[in-house]
Amino acid sequence: MTLTWHGAARPEEVVNLGPLALIQPLLDQLDIAGIIDRHLPPDPQLEFSHGQVLSLLLAARLCQPTALINLPAWADKTGADILWNLSADKLNDDRLGRALDAFFEQRHSIFASTTAAALRLTNLSLDRLHFDTTHLTFWGAYETSQPRPATPLSALRGDAQLPPAHIGHGYVTEELMIQVGLTAVVDSLGGLPVFGQCLDGQRNGRRAIAEQFQLLQQHVPLPTGLLMISDRGTYSAEHVSRLYRHGYHALCSMRWNDYRAVYDAHVHHLNWQQASFLSIEQRRRRQTNSALPREHYRLAVRKHDLIDPSTRQAIPGRLIFVHSSANEKFNRERRALHTTKIRAGLEALAARVQRGHAHITPDTVSRSVNRLFGQRWVARFFHWQLVALTPQEQAALPPPGPGCRPSRYRFVFTFDAAAAAADARYDGLSVLFTTAPLHDSADELFTKFKEQNYIELLHHQLKTPVAVRPVFLKSPRRVEALATLLQIALQAYQVLERRYRQTVPEDAPSGEQRMTAETLLRHFRVYGCIVSSEKVGRVIQATRLSSRQRQILNQLSLPAPAQTLRRILHPVPTG
Repeated sequence: MTLTWHGAARPEEVVNLGPLALIQPLLDQLDIAGIIDRHLPPDPQLEFSHGQVLSLLLAARLCQPTALINLPAWADKTGADILWNLSADKLNDDRLGRALDAFFEQRHSIFASTTAAALRLTNLSLDRLHFDTTHLTFWGAYETSQPRPATPLSALRGDAQLPPAHIGHGYVTEELMIQVGLTAVVDSLGGLPVFGQCLDGQRNGRRAIAEQFQLLQQHVPLPTGLLMISDRGTYSAEHVSRLYRHGYHALCSMRWNDYRAVYDAHVHHLNWQQASFLSIEQRRRRQTNSALPREHYRLAVRKHDLIDPSTRQAIPGRLIFVHSSANEKFNRERRALHTTKIRAGLEALAARVQRGHAHITPDTVSRSVNRLFGQRWVARFFHWQLVALTPQEQAALPPPGPGCRPSRYRFVFTFDAAAAAADARYDGLSVLFTTAPLHDSADELFTKFKEQNYIELLHHQLKTPVAVRPVFLKSPRRVEALATLLQIALQAYQVLERRYRQTVPEDAPSGEQRMTAETLLRHFRVYGCIVSSEKVGRVIQATRLSSRQRQILNQLSLPAPAQTLRRILHPVPTG
């Protein structure tokens, strides 16, 4: 098929569309450009709409992440200018920046609309949502970035009413960062992002989930009986109560130390049952009769009411105690290893003190012990002290060696073996809390909670295949706009993966059933169009797809590049 694109003429060449042959029709199916344009009023001074520009930018992040300043060269090299029917030289960083400025004004509403399209394509519902946060780090100076004003949750509004997140130091680090909260639908096929927001760098998970829920309610229609799952960094009585007052349910992991006393009080009455959940590796070991260890989980349930901090009303719920055989083994091995290392280090320090090492002082000994203890939790079972020697004890010491002086101290330490053994009783234990109805069994809820790792995978994909970096933007508004656009890119990435998996027959090989978007895009690493120069302009000839490429497009119900080109370009004039 031969079509023309009215651009600058040049000699015949082959342009490698590559993954764009798959990405462009996917974004078109999701109507990304149309959704953006419906939210952003057209600017008569602009030759191309914000939707055209930003959907191309989104495609670039999915295919080959690049800085905004390099986007024109990328579009020209890959033929993106052909597929989007716009001139690459129009994609300067000022035009892209103006599009991001406009996008910022409606970022949450646009995300909600793309979510509606993604849910329709994947036939998913919002009955169960998972939430987690990650951080994006920055270098350079962001003098114009200011902390967001303290706003009550009830007054929190999205889009233009919410200033950009403050690019500042994190609450546990000196790095410049913002926090990014992400909500996703999760099931056995993976995760699909449905909403996200950016927060100041020093915000924690509790504030993040509170703001996310408030914004979700305003922009996404949430169903009655929604179950929201999150980790212990987001848990609070306020969070559970907030969900409960709106008719929603919570499933959260908890800090073990906060509920150890409850466990101790009821440990002899708990009824433990083996969980049905097994990791992919553990299922493989059982299917292949592997000699490797067969790990498992056990669950025990206890009714537990939570007090709503604002109303003082009791919220009925359940504690789900979880025992992991793998974690128990890991904890015991780590305890033994750390105990051995600390003991050896303390013994070596005691020998240095006894030799009268020249640099031994109470301060240097304390610093040495602190370095040795570090973050090792077994350090609390060791107790030490530096005892001053009496004149008689000093006189009884042998002469000091070279570089040493008569010792004035004795270093002594003890190890509380009984306390360490008592602590070992909790190895492998953790606890969840839920307000889900009783017909949702603990076993079913635990399986759902374990799928929380899919949202952690989404954070990884945001920073690798979608690639937050390279980002060279000084404006906090543009930074947040691009961060939100990248979350939409991640959504499209997951729609691609899920749509393919949904169409795979049940008896297909496991590799087909677990096909990833990364592998699908790799199959389109090479796909070219022939571009030649004619009197009428550039003439585009679509080449033949490989059998695998054609099969993927057919399975996803996406048009071939020839069909796309026929739709967007003018035919070659005859006569």
